[in-house]
Amino acid sequence: MTRENPALLLTADPLLLEELGRLAAAAGAAAEPVDEVATALPAWSRASLVVVGADVLSALARLGPPRREGVYVASWGPPPEDLYRPALQIGAESIVELPAAAGVVTDLLTDLGDSSPAGLVVGVIGGSGGAGATTFAAALARAAAARGETVLVDADPLGPGIDRVLGLEDTGGVRWPELAQTSGRLGAKALREALPRSGRLGLLGWGAESRAVDAAVVREVLSAARRGHELVVVDLPRALDEVGAELVARCDLLLLVVSASVTGIAAAGRVVARLPERERLRLVVRGRGTDPEVVGRALGVPVLASMADQRGLAEAVDLGLGPGRTGRGPLGRAVAEVLARCRVQAVAA
Repeated sequence: MTRENPALLLTADPLLLEELGRLAAAAGAAAEPVDEVATALPAWSRASLVVVGADVLSALARLGPPRREGVYVASWGPPPEDLYRPALQIGAESIVELPAAAGVVTDLLTDLGDSSPAGLVVGVIGGSGGAGATTFAAALARAAAARGETVLVDADPLGPGIDRVLGLEDTGGVRWPELAQTSGRLGAKALREALPRSGRLGLLGWGAESRAVDAAVVREVLSAARRGHELVVVDLPRALDEVGAELVARCDLLLLVVSASVTGIAAAGRVVARLPERERLRLVVRGRGTDPEVVGRALGVPVLASMADQRGLAEAVDLGLGPGRTGRGPLGRAVAEVLARCRVQAVAA
């Protein structure tokens, strides 16, 4: 199943088919309309998305099509109670009510226009206070944006504010407080276009207000970010609450930035002990106090990159230039090593 394949619109209701066709055209998505259940089965598995009309749902459920992702049921107005059982039988993700949920269907179809595969999610977490995790996350996202669509997600409401680190605090766009008011499915393109941007780098920060965000909102935002970007970089808090733990679980690669000192290694050991799984965990060692391989053996985690402290880095952040602007120096080399690993992992996926 690829995004280049058209969406399958299955309904014998001419008005519903007309509406779904209109929404597909508005989204710029290719669609294959089918009005007979038996005729739809050959296209069922290859379609990029399936929208089934409530009028043919029971007949489709009796045929037992193979389970797949991306199946939705469309009904005029609130669905009757007897619609839920066949919807579950075909593995539908939700029932959308038209015309009220026309925007939801449009977002689903609009996402099909993003021809790139789902992006890689890289989480960055500090092994100790002052380890430089936020700085590294910002530099990593900035370097990745030179190659493709990238989004940097600030998941630490008590952090310094990653928009300030990059000098983008005055750039217009949606922040976490606005997204916290939303519910339901979030379109990848809608999110990408709403965020503050600098070229191909999107940024989701907190702005002047920071408050707890519901786990369901975070889950939906991360899903939309992954669908709409080649790389998603998440700046994680060290004190992982329920939301932070879920974000960690959804990362394809988790980077622990460790200061190469006795206190830095000791603090990082406590962070490692709290992480639920370590297969995706790698170290980025900062400083030259201890050999990076010694740090890796002490923590029982492989070292992916190491770097010496970079002169002028704090000054660049204070001036609003952000880290990694030139891509040179120890930080630039460490970022390049991580991005090389990301490219290998993306190809393998």
